[in-house]
Amino acid sequence: MNASPTRTVFFLSDGTGITAETLGASLLTQFDGVDFKKITLPFINTVEKARSTVEYIDFIASSGLRPMVFSTTVNEEVRAILRTSKALFADLFDTYIHAIESELGLKSTHAQGRAHGAHDQRRYNARIDAMNFAMEHDDGQSTRDMSAAQVILIAPSRCGKTPTTLYLALQHGIFATNFPITEDDLEQQKLPKSLDGLADRCFGFTSDPERLHQVRNERRPGSKYASLAQCSFELREAERLYQRHNIPYVSTATRSIEEIAAVVIQEKELQR
Repeated sequence: MNASPTRTVFFLSDGTGITAETLGASLLTQFDGVDFKKITLPFINTVEKARSTVEYIDFIASSGLRPMVFSTTVNEEVRAILRTSKALFADLFDTYIHAIESELGLKSTHAQGRAHGAHDQRRYNARIDAMNFAMEHDDGQSTRDMSAAQVILIAPSRCGKTPTTLYLALQHGIFATNFPITEDDLEQQKLPKSLDGLADRCFGFTSDPERLHQVRNERRPGSKYASLAQCSFELREAERLYQRHNIPYVSTATRSIEEIAAVVIQEKELQR
């Protein structure tokens, strides 16, 4: 069977492009068997930038399949220009704004860059504080003020603790940290001493032995640390440790960071 041609997808925004990426990419996950080349073009906030963007999109369109565009730009003049591109144009704001205006009986402000701005100063400060906490305590390098942690992610090495911790902090303002589970901890079936009295805040990660072997082998090829036998042992004993201490856990092998974080938030009933 021949592979399907690659379809170019643009995420356009007058801000960072995070909203367009998140919503657009979520929709694309529903279509298996299609190879998408994803391009994010942020800060399209002037007529000149919009025209330049259209030229780029049309160039791509002239040499292959019609591109797809997911846009969260709000300036009417900019949007009108972007709509002239030779692409399937999905205006993510336009899809919902009119219905919300009708429901609220108000006209939207059409202000640019609101989706991820710092207009909510309290929430912004909370995210920064959570990020500082996460970085200070990453991988158990500090145990100062551990009682401030809303959740402590624990797992054997290379199971995805750090990226999930940072995502919880930056995206949701959650005070999260992570702690490695060592071979000694597994053999004794005890939590690290630094976590005494904090088991109720812990959440465990596990993985697939083959996947963990692959990840570790990229870091330390041919080592005992990366061997399939060692990975299998650590994951098996980690699950036993979690069950022994009534710690909820999830496999990170096939889940995205967003999915893992959502499971942690739900299971631990964390306040965002």
